[in-house]
Amino acid sequence: MVAACPLPSKVWEGEREMVTEQAVLGALATITDPDLHRDIVSLGFIKGLRIDGEQVAFTIELTTPACPVREQMQEDARRVVLSLPGIKDVAITMTSRVRATQSEEKEKLLPLVKNIVPIGSGKGGVGKSTVSANLAIALAKLGARVGLMDADVYGPTIPILMGANIPPSSGAGKIVPPVHYGVKIISMGFFVPKGEAVIWRGPMLAKMVDQFIGGVDWGELDYLLVDLPPGTGDVQLSLCQKIPLTGAAIVSTPQDLAFQVAEKAILMFKKLRVPILGLVENMSGFECRHCGEREEIFGSGGARRHAMANDLPFLGEIPLSTDIRTSSDGGRPIVWSMPDSPSARAFFRVAENLAAGVSILNLGGVATDRPEPAEMTQPSPREVRIVWKDGHQSVYTGYALRFACPCAGCVDELSGIRRFREESISTDVHPLAMDPTGRYAIRFDWSDGHSHGIYTYEYLRALCPCPICTEPRQTHEQRTTTVQHA
Repeated sequence: MVAACPLPSKVWEGEREMVTEQAVLGALATITDPDLHRDIVSLGFIKGLRIDGEQVAFTIELTTPACPVREQMQEDARRVVLSLPGIKDVAITMTSRVRATQSEEKEKLLPLVKNIVPIGSGKGGVGKSTVSANLAIALAKLGARVGLMDADVYGPTIPILMGANIPPSSGAGKIVPPVHYGVKIISMGFFVPKGEAVIWRGPMLAKMVDQFIGGVDWGELDYLLVDLPPGTGDVQLSLCQKIPLTGAAIVSTPQDLAFQVAEKAILMFKKLRVPILGLVENMSGFECRHCGEREEIFGSGGARRHAMANDLPFLGEIPLSTDIRTSSDGGRPIVWSMPDSPSARAFFRVAENLAAGVSILNLGGVATDRPEPAEMTQPSPREVRIVWKDGHQSVYTGYALRFACPCAGCVDELSGIRRFREESISTDVHPLAMDPTGRYAIRFDWSDGHSHGIYTYEYLRALCPCPICTEPRQTHEQRTTTVQHA
């Protein structure tokens, strides 16, 4: 048998050496999607690759416009291609194509809607509708096509939250939903006169769900968010029975009592075979706008602890904020009216993590043997404690983590050299917030204003300062030094 000739990594054109397409793809194959755990070439992300002498151009097609590592992946791709001999310029276009949940039933009822994501809670009063409205707008602002179905029949607040005063119209025998802030909306609030209440039994609720799914002209959507009523009643059951759902997000406040109730919603979705995309902790801490002091009015970290203890994704924390309340009451959700505020940024991060969870489900992302935290707390304002799932514990100082920030602004990506002096970091620096990035990393908001670094779980585990972890590192460094001097 004759062995196949290997594909060349470079060819010659006259006297000029040219890099081949295979060489470029080989370099790009070293970049792995952190959620899907596969390289971006095998995932089919690379489109329209062109090589013109010393210039390379291609498109990276992500699975969502809300990808939290979009910029990092672009910079990684540019770096590995520029490292090829003879390449001096790389043009990268970033696009996205949201993948759809595959289901025959969905194709019959809503063939143009790719993903249906219910947002539920175990009890009322946790801010579920406020979270739903802001997440819908956040996804739309990030570039997705979004719809929002208000299925909370007894307390339909979405029209008020979204400032939607114009009712739906009709066309071609279907309801045409109004569009506000880039989001298509439908709600019982459009059809119930002010001052009246909806008093329906189960069959009427099921008919309403049918009408909102099949009787509304949703058009093409990447995500249809469904604001569910609290609890585990007829609307939830009807929705799950009517059409396959991509996965559910659960909203709760931080205290343990709220999670005992939220757990009932989680168990309901599991019984109905609906995946849990993650938990959202709402009203997580209040920061005084005058003195800056943070008060844990309802506690904090309850959702994160519950998620880690039950192997569920944690989507993020939303603070207790006067601005969120006033903007919601005025029909101008904070991600629209104050998009650069800390509260709005928190919603954007939750939206990115939610979209990442949808992509993982649709593309079959699997768990790996990488380190994962079971619990993450702050024993004091200047410390971060992680209990890993293998039982190991790591306690870091805020200063050590801030100094170790791996972002491109802190570390030169080519040389690995830090861009600042150690003494330029205040010893008093501490994290103001710890937000998840997908299921693989944590992003810290630091008291010095820095918030760009994404700390993977592997990186955090490698930074562990305990004697068990530092001794092998020191031994390795000593061996390396000995070899260099030999």
